Amino acid sequence: MTALVGTLRAGSSLKALSGFAIAAVLLFAVAPAVLSDFRLNLLAKFLCFAIVAAGIGLAWGRGGMLTLGQGVFFGIGAYIMAMHLQMTDAARLGNDVPEFMEISGIRELPSFWQPFASAPVAILGILVLPGLVAAVLGYGVFKRRVKGAYFAILSQALAAALAIWLTGQQAIGGFTGLSDFRAFFGFKLSDPVNRQMLFFIAAGTLLAVVALVRQLMHSRYGELLVAVRDQEERVRFLGYDPANVKIVAYVVAAFFAGIAGALFTPIVGIISPADIGVVPSIAFLIGVAIGGRTTLLGPVLGAIGVAWAQTALSEQFPSGWTYLQGVLFIVVVGFIPAGLAGVWPMLKGFLDSRFRRGREAPAPPETPEVETVEPEKVESR
Repeated sequence: MTALVGTLRAGSSLKALSGFAIAAVLLFAVAPAVLSDFRLNLLAKFLCFAIVAAGIGLAWGRGGMLTLGQGVFFGIGAYIMAMHLQMTDAARLGNDVPEFMEISGIRELPSFWQPFASAPVAILGILVLPGLVAAVLGYGVFKRRVKGAYFAILSQALAAALAIWLTGQQAIGGFTGLSDFRAFFGFKLSDPVNRQMLFFIAAGTLLAVVALVRQLMHSRYGELLVAVRDQEERVRFLGYDPANVKIVAYVVAAFFAGIAGALFTPIVGIISPADIGVVPSIAFLIGVAIGGRTTLLGPVLGAIGVAWAQTALSEQFPSGWTYLQGVLFIVVVGFIPAGLAGVWPMLKGFLDSRFRRGREAPAPPETPEVETVEPEKVESR
């Protein structure tokens, strides 16, 4: 039995390595060779969404937490990166404050900006602050056993509150946000080679995130997370605290979202409250649902596919994408709960059952033989 389990695990690991190798070839060799600079930059933007989706797949697909507020953590990472890039540009030009502050009449750099002028502090803030905020929120929510729709509404309200608060803060760009970044840690963003470097960074980060999520899913923690999703009370009776299990998944998802936001800022060149509010948070969730939230690659491919479809269809039908997105979400939720990743297993199971039924069709019942009695025998009796 142990040998069989080891063989299955070895086969699964080999299959995973093959998948990662194919993905690496597609991202690092095929995409730069086939796509134009503009399309490659768009794909880099979609990869940022896929990083967020991988975290949502872990928290929602495996943990059952409907995270409608991932824009909060995405925005924390994005704004920290934007503040660092703005101060770097201002220092290069010999200014005390970024250009947008001069236009707004702000002559002194706000105190909360100053720590992020240092690159190590900015990177540390991107890696730590989203997870720290998620840990505090998760502790307050999950320890009180808030779950289901109440948790979803609370997280969505948090995203809305942050977007509204940022809109009124002129020191952080207000409604228009922060934009016009000239360099990324010393590399000019106007250079196509450096923009391609950003794509490679996003691609490598996505592969690392998917590998980490896979490791978590196949670990004892992953099994415990699924148990909490399905039978929370039984897990509690076994001596585990379901709140701690949920907090870890929530923090990991926030950590991924913060990194994605930090990469999104130099790739797109702007970050504003419109990129982190309720609508973007729901868009993250729709991609995960359409792709297949319980699988490893479903959220990633769903996020990329939905973002690509939005861009492609918006170019042809600017007002039609919203309706199509709503129809896709309704179809998936109503008829394909496992997402597009579950279409093939569903179809395969249906075909197998039909063919099996055809092969194992019961033979027609045999008619019992009736003994015929000849008339002479009847008369002799």
